Amino acid sequence: MWGGRFKGGSSDIMSEINVSIGFDKRLAVQDILGSKAHVTMLAAQGIVSNSDAAKICSGLEQVLAEIEAGTFEFKTDLEDIHMNVESRLSELIGPAAGRLHTARSRNDQVATDFRLWLRDEIDAVVPAIKDLQLALIEQADRAADYVMPGFTHLQNAQPITFGHHLMAYVEMFQRDRDRFRDCRKRLNESPLGSAALAGTPYPIDRDHTAKALGFDRPTANSMDAVASRDFALEFLGAASIHAMHLSRLADEIVLWMSAQFRFVKLSDAFTTGSSIMPQKRNPDAAELVRAKIGRIAGAFQSLIMVMKGLPLTYSKDMQEDKEPVFQAVDALMLSIAATSGMMRDLVPQKDNMLAAAKLGFTTATDLADWLVQKKGIPFREAHHIAGALVSEAEKKGCGLEDLSLEEMRLISSEIDESVFEVLSVEASAAARKSFGGTAPECVRKAVAAARTELLAE
Repeated sequence: MWGGRFKGGSSDIMSEINVSIGFDKRLAVQDILGSKAHVTMLAAQGIVSNSDAAKICSGLEQVLAEIEAGTFEFKTDLEDIHMNVESRLSELIGPAAGRLHTARSRNDQVATDFRLWLRDEIDAVVPAIKDLQLALIEQADRAADYVMPGFTHLQNAQPITFGHHLMAYVEMFQRDRDRFRDCRKRLNESPLGSAALAGTPYPIDRDHTAKALGFDRPTANSMDAVASRDFALEFLGAASIHAMHLSRLADEIVLWMSAQFRFVKLSDAFTTGSSIMPQKRNPDAAELVRAKIGRIAGAFQSLIMVMKGLPLTYSKDMQEDKEPVFQAVDALMLSIAATSGMMRDLVPQKDNMLAAAKLGFTTATDLADWLVQKKGIPFREAHHIAGALVSEAEKKGCGLEDLSLEEMRLISSEIDESVFEVLSVEASAAARKSFGGTAPECVRKAVAAARTELLAE
């Protein structure tokens, strides 16, 4: 490839560190698409002949067929996917293959391939998250009135509904989808034709190749086009946030399956046993999803460290851009699929949730609100009264609703028997009808709205 300048061969160590075909062969389809668009444009501009362009396109189709059939031989001595494709093309069609690289460089070629590949992956990630949202929505619909404890500091706080809890993740995942789609908009510019860094003296038509490859426009600056990988960093940022959300849900599944919670069950399909303890059912799928954030956020850190000190334009450091992204995509897609599977497999344990909701005086705020609404007591004073009643119930080892009216009135004479209407966990959850609240009727409205929106896409 550069034999005119170099007389000796590379050392074995140099070859080992320099070769990238082991991972960048994943760009094969995109590399061939980019080459076909490029040579078609060259012919339209009269830079290469129509006959040579036709031979090149036909040869590229044959190379693609070999790759898809698994018969293509990827050679490490050819370094990368670009030279592997070009070398095979030369074997198939002869000297005409040498015209393909006119008016381009591997610098703009790889930037184009990478954007095309990542765009395809975003187009797979977004519907995968949508499928997960639909799985959550179906569970939330069935469990709209299942009362459970809501937590702050992992302490029982207020009664909520399981459906409401699940719909919180539907909202998170919607923002995640929007971030990926927003990332796609920014990456959808074509670097092709920027050449090594300065553009090219050939009369190329960059709008032609951009349109042929489905890009919105060509990149505006040839140096930026080959030097930038912020599109990949933005994807990894969005992926890290989504993986963090998946990890939070996975961690809750782990907690919910524990003997201390017993809020949900998973079948054999998403659990494993123990090699020594025959009674165990381990939520390994959830635990592994929880762990995948390490790979994905680590990929972001890896790439940003590669890019942080590079002067414009291209440096070989940037060959390290693809492996972390490939690994992050693999981990992300597997995590989404596993979480979707778990959510469809999961069986809520309604009675256990309800029993847990009754622990920890979770209707204390309802008592304070009752004093404010029914008796006109300032909230801070009502908060103090409710706290005193909690202390009294704690001493007696009972719930707030188990205190007698007389015991309550010893602390506040304002209390009457209607207070018991607000002290059940079911009443507490049902009362929270404010927009975005946990009441079953609010959950069902949220479910209907989210389902309609997703299915309309």
